[in-house]
Amino acid sequence: MKLLKTNEIIEKKSKFYGFLIECSTEGEVKDFVAGLKKEHKKSTHICYACRMITPFCERAVDDGEPSGTAGRPILSVMQKKEAQNMCVIVVRYFGGIKLGAGGLARAYSSVAADLLS
Repeated sequence: MKLLKTNEIIEKKSKFYGFLIECSTEGEVKDFVAGLKKEHKKSTHICYACRMITPFCERAVDDGEPSGTAGRPILSVMQKKEAQNMCVIVVRYFGGIKLGAGGLARAYSSVAADLLS
């Protein structure tokens, strides 16, 4: 597992911290996410998507966000960019303003697209 890139965006006072890691197993992803949960105890959500080729695995996790508004948009960006053996993890701190399903999907997609550019 190797950390490749990080970023941060702010959308209506919510902070989104993105992490791009190189990985080859789901265990590596789960270990990295567990470390982020310890480091970001006050975060509201830690969502992610990963794509591994051998063995083939695609996973999208919303971590309490409305279904399909976090992990799926991240995975969609990864598929379009043909990212392989990578995982995009986004830590969200709620800023007090609801973003709605579209706003959440755009924010998570934006973090992923920036990390993969």
